Amino acid sequence: MRICHHCKKELASDYFVGRQAQCPSCGADLHCCLNCNFYDENIYNNCRESQADRVVQKDRANFCDFFQYQITAGLGVLNSSAKSKLESLFKK
Repeated sequence: MRICHHCKKELASDYFVGRQAQCPSCGADLHCCLNCNFYDENIYNNCRESQADRVVQKDRANFCDFFQYQITAGLGVLNSSAKSKLESLFKK
């Protein structure tokens, strides 16, 4: 599912995200680094795509040709008991 980086509301699966698209709930820009699959806070320029141009304002619309909307599986909404069960499966 696609989620807005600002208000955390889910977008319809058929909602087109063009360069000027805005969230229907809060009006935040959707074609931005914070919603991109390549965005990563822990690496240089916060982007895993090495050929992408530097973008200073990560929350604003940009012209990046490598933009891919980040798809989440909804695991962030697990309750604590379900999360602890999942974590126990992968412990050594």
